[in-house]
Amino acid sequence: MGLKLKSKPISELEYIKWDPEKVVYAFSQGNETCAESAVLAGCDFFGGYPITPSSEIAEVLSRRMPQEGRVFVQMEDEIASMASIIGASLGGARTMTATSGPGFSLMQENLGYAITTEIPCVIVNVQRLGPSTGGPTSPSQSDYMQVKWGTHGDHPIIALSPSTIQEVMELTIVSFDFAERYRTPVILLMDEVTGHMREKVGYPRQEDISIFTRSNELPESGDYKPYDLSVKSGVPPLISFGEGVRYHVTGLIHDEYGFPTRNRKEIRDWYDRIYRKIDNGLDRILRYDLYNLEDADTVIISFGISARTGLEAMIQARKKGRKVGMVKLLTLVPLPEEMLKEVIANVDRVIIPEMNRGQLILDIERLNKKGIDIIPVNRYDGEIISPGDVLDAIGGC
Repeated sequence: MGLKLKSKPISELEYIKWDPEKVVYAFSQGNETCAESAVLAGCDFFGGYPITPSSEIAEVLSRRMPQEGRVFVQMEDEIASMASIIGASLGGARTMTATSGPGFSLMQENLGYAITTEIPCVIVNVQRLGPSTGGPTSPSQSDYMQVKWGTHGDHPIIALSPSTIQEVMELTIVSFDFAERYRTPVILLMDEVTGHMREKVGYPRQEDISIFTRSNELPESGDYKPYDLSVKSGVPPLISFGEGVRYHVTGLIHDEYGFPTRNRKEIRDWYDRIYRKIDNGLDRILRYDLYNLEDADTVIISFGISARTGLEAMIQARKKGRKVGMVKLLTLVPLPEEMLKEVIANVDRVIIPEMNRGQLILDIERLNKKGIDIIPVNRYDGEIISPGDVLDAIGGC
């Protein structure tokens, strides 16, 4: 006990300059907030196919994008939707699509293509009960493992998860920054409840948002390597198509110029680089909020809507004298493993509320070198976890 860890909130990233006199407040739905925040983040192109429970994102953007002189296209399906945002991004646009579990499944092959070709794009997945068409209007958090491993092969990716409508706004903006900054698809993993509930949210002005913008400047040598292995950060600059240079793009493992290779060293070096670019950015990428860890002997670890009920359970348990803390994960992939290892090593037990049969818990158990009790609190019947469910797991409340 006696943990001295500190939260790493979204606000530390300073992408938004908050002027209290200029903030516009609204009582906004999660999906509507996501759409409006994409506009604020400078999304130039949305290609998507409506699907419950994410359809409001496409509905709002079908109006807002033309109003801003930007492009909205309803594609014929989710496969085409994912392909369209990859192509538009190569042309220099900031791009996004939105879907739910069945559509996200259809996107996996093209998602792998975007990872291999290192094309920035944002994919919003508003989770629902599955598999297959499952429960279209029922909440779930069962896509956690699919976000990590849905597309085949070794690959890094970034996934963020909001639990409040204010976090929806901020993490949508952050998703666009991370996508462009690290040349990678970024998944905003919401759930039906977060997508459809309404809360007060403060919107900044667009001019008060500052996120990463790719450079289209050619190297002085004129020798442009779109997959340069020597870049220290691991992130070669991405020049948009039509900006003065031609280069090859393929889903095959490729050399620095983008052409297919079977050279074993080039293959290993490419894999190492795409992981290195994420590892080098962990201080910026990893975001989480910590509560009452200083004296905690029991810690709740959760994300999304289940973190809301976890927090309420923590508050109620504290009122009854229980030493309960909380870790709310905002970044799900990559997982903040070093922080979690330290938490697990300094408490007596961990409680994992999640709306599935147990997915996040598998990663937490992997980090449990101390062998403490890790207690799952699972619901997978289309209803959210209640604070009472978590209190029952804590016991004595």
